[in-house]
Amino acid sequence: MPSVLTAPPASRRAAVLVALATTATLALGACSGPPTDPTPVAPVTQAPVIEAAKGAPPAPVVPPRWPLTGVTATEVSTRPALAIKVENSTEARPQTGLDQADVVWEQVVEGGISRFVAVYQSQVPAEVGPIRSVRPMDPAIAAPLHGLIAFSGGQPAFVQALKNAGLQTVSMDAGAGGFYRKKGVGPAPHNVYGTPQTFWDQADADHSAAPAAQFVFAKVLDKATAVASGGPSSTVAVRLSGFSRPTWTWDAGTGTWLRAEGATPATLRSGARIAATNVVTLKVRLIDSGTVDPAGNPVPETVLEGTGEATISSGGKTVTGTWTKGSRDAVLTLATPDGAVVTLAPGSTWVELVPRDSGSVTIS
Repeated sequence: MPSVLTAPPASRRAAVLVALATTATLALGACSGPPTDPTPVAPVTQAPVIEAAKGAPPAPVVPPRWPLTGVTATEVSTRPALAIKVENSTEARPQTGLDQADVVWEQVVEGGISRFVAVYQSQVPAEVGPIRSVRPMDPAIAAPLHGLIAFSGGQPAFVQALKNAGLQTVSMDAGAGGFYRKKGVGPAPHNVYGTPQTFWDQADADHSAAPAAQFVFAKVLDKATAVASGGPSSTVAVRLSGFSRPTWTWDAGTGTWLRAEGATPATLRSGARIAATNVVTLKVRLIDSGTVDPAGNPVPETVLEGTGEATISSGGKTVTGTWTKGSRDAVLTLATPDGAVVTLAPGSTWVELVPRDSGSVTIS
């Protein structure tokens, strides 16, 4: 009879299962080996976050400029403008101190003779002369400066007009200090000279401030309007009258326009040539002022208000344009034919007031 297999009892099966589980656990432990250390991680260093400064950049350092010449300087004085009436008759030449003026205006007076209004601010000459009397066109020239004007003589109405224009008058006839008659330079009235510093010392509180700029200046010569866009010119010949015919000739060696009285080189008592960085001509109306001088000659008046033709010469070149002056107290403006503002070269400027009907300007 075949044998019959019987299942082991339940207790035996449990024992077998426990033994098998124990064996598997031991086998797995033997295969895994000893535990190992984890791979080290390098430390991470994070740079601090620095935000850019939000403040405005520092303002550029702009060197100061003399208001009447546009020339830069390490320091600019706040002294007021000083206008001085300087004679230009044959008996008055050679003059003293014109080479240190910032601006010189030339006007026609009686007999066709010219006279200067020399304006000082950036330089202090030791002496200026010969000094003569004022004329009716002087308020329009000097009023925008709001400074001092020194002179010897003048009709009471002309002197009062200067005061009405807001200027402080420094008059030899009124006993102001600083005037004297210089020996060896000719007879009276061609021998009155003055000390500008003494004139400045008399400035009152209302006339002690530096003047406003009277022209617009380029920062450098090459940017001046005439230099940048003008035509080459070597001579500016001006006819103010049959007697007065100043000529300006470009001198590349000095970088200036040299003055001549007709064909005669214009020199100063020091021997220096009269020279200018800019020469400006203005066509103006010349009218009878309705007054006469002590000799009975009619006194003309330049009308320096309104508008007219102009030429501007700088750096051996010239441009044409227009001048405009809205009132006696307004600063004169220069413009090109298309209306752009004219800029002058930094330096001294001579302004020729040319009679519109009887005078002329020839550029060559």
